[in-house]
Amino acid sequence: MHHLSIDINCDMGEGMGNESYVMPFISSANIACGGHAGNAESIKRTIEIAQKNKVAIGAHPSYNDRENFGRVSQFISVLELAELIADQYYQFEKIANQLGAPIHHVKLHGALYNDCAKDALLSKTFIQTIQAIDPTLIIYGLSGSYTIQEAIMAGQPFYREAFADRTYQNNGQLTPRYLDHAMLEETEQVVNQVTTFIKQNKVVSLQGDIIDLKVDTICIHGDGPNAIPFSEAIFEALKTNHIEIKKY
Repeated sequence: MHHLSIDINCDMGEGMGNESYVMPFISSANIACGGHAGNAESIKRTIEIAQKNKVAIGAHPSYNDRENFGRVSQFISVLELAELIADQYYQFEKIANQLGAPIHHVKLHGALYNDCAKDALLSKTFIQTIQAIDPTLIIYGLSGSYTIQEAIMAGQPFYREAFADRTYQNNGQLTPRYLDHAMLEETEQVVNQVTTFIKQNKVVSLQGDIIDLKVDTICIHGDGPNAIPFSEAIFEALKTNHIEIKKY
């Protein structure tokens, strides 16, 4: 069956200042909550822009590492991980509550996202931490990853995520950023990849293989130089294909 709708998410509140331009073209926003970027002021401002555009909001926790924008893996105990996620979530929740904005989802950022995707124990800790806070929050996790497996086992709602502007390896993993061609630079490539995700639940790997990939939400990187043109082009392409952009 063809999805006739898809959730499009974007990382926001990371200091890029492009929120007002991107929000009209997406349905959910992952908002940095102080780990890799963001502070009370940026959280508040980003939530307000989301509210104006009827965009669902989610917390976007990360390793506490502003220097590397949360892109470097850290050794962390499960206890530290639970604390890290809860602290950032509660900072975000406090501001969301003040603005009367319901929190729709939680998506980890950067290296923390990838580390959990590959590690069942870290994922389990992440899911349990969120479940203890709110069993209705949707977990955004890499399609086919431990993050999704652990959410399924715990009975926590989840969206399987794919990336509009990243390339994939034959094993279904994202091409690591330190390799060439990790990011798609051309708008046309991005639009093609997105429509293939939605219509066929597949992706063509960097090596040219066709991989099955179930997708509920598609991410556009908000920190990329192309966030605005990509989000606009995807919006237009999906409109042409009669695919609605919305959270379920």
